[in-house]
Amino acid sequence: MFSSVAFSQTNQNALPSPPTASRPAVDRNKYAVIISGASGEAGYAKQFAQWTLALRAALVGRFGFAEDRVQLLIEKPTDSTAAPAKAEEVKRVFGSLRTELKSGNVLFVFLIGHGAFDGKEAKFNLVGPDLSAGDYHSLLSSLPTRSVVVFDMTSASGEFVKPLAATGRIIITATRSGQEQNATRFTEFLIAALGATDADSDQDGRISVLETFTYANRLTANFYTRAGRLATEHALLEDNGDGVGHQKAEGGDGLLARATYIDSRSQEEAAANVAIARLRSERTRLEGEIAQLIARKKDLPEPEYETALEKLFIELAKTNRALKQGAL
Repeated sequence: MFSSVAFSQTNQNALPSPPTASRPAVDRNKYAVIISGASGEAGYAKQFAQWTLALRAALVGRFGFAEDRVQLLIEKPTDSTAAPAKAEEVKRVFGSLRTELKSGNVLFVFLIGHGAFDGKEAKFNLVGPDLSAGDYHSLLSSLPTRSVVVFDMTSASGEFVKPLAATGRIIITATRSGQEQNATRFTEFLIAALGATDADSDQDGRISVLETFTYANRLTANFYTRAGRLATEHALLEDNGDGVGHQKAEGGDGLLARATYIDSRSQEEAAANVAIARLRSERTRLEGEIAQLIARKKDLPEPEYETALEKLFIELAKTNRALKQGAL
């Protein structure tokens, strides 16, 4: 069932306009599936349609997704550019991807709309029969690539975390449980993150999945604070396969999301910046080891913990210094 809480009009300024500058080089290694499900009300239908179009525009216009590799499934298609958001069409799309994708490809899946949880099973509301979290896990597991990023931005989506968790898979949900069943705003702020110039928090010139999640999560929390309302959604990230999501990079989560990017680099840029790329990779590795060490603090003798942590921080400082010098 959809929430009876009133759904206010989206702040249109939060949505990015299609880029007016030349598009980035197309990266045919990336695929995206955007599914905008059953709306239930005219207001939701309009909102979901706006979000879907803005999201597609950002992926193609700013991040180099090939137009023919961004597939849309929407509530009421008006032409051949989209298919109906029905269970059989979802299965058809993933069946096509099963033969088209290669092991090195990256797939992004975006779910926009309403979700439901009956205490046992979580579902994403489609037109007609719904598909459960378990159904999506089966569809994703049948693909030849394990590099999959799922943005489930629906109500009750927190219950998708555990069923979808798998090695190499990044799961982001708008809510932390199936009890958060009000209509969500996370999609709006995810799109804002994709259009923001300050979402690149580490200033490496790229936007990672972790940066996108963190930025959107912050804007969502700020929305409820400014409105003086109790937050009814708390986004989660899970990317280490243990089925336990977190609201920030902690507990072993965030390492894969930090190293997975929405955008791409051209071959020329990659070749010209190979040394910088290696340093950034080293920084990511060290940050991951630090996070893992901190998570294990209670299991280690204090002297051993302090020594190991100091060593990692020294290595990280050296790497950051080398990165700074290389960027001059």
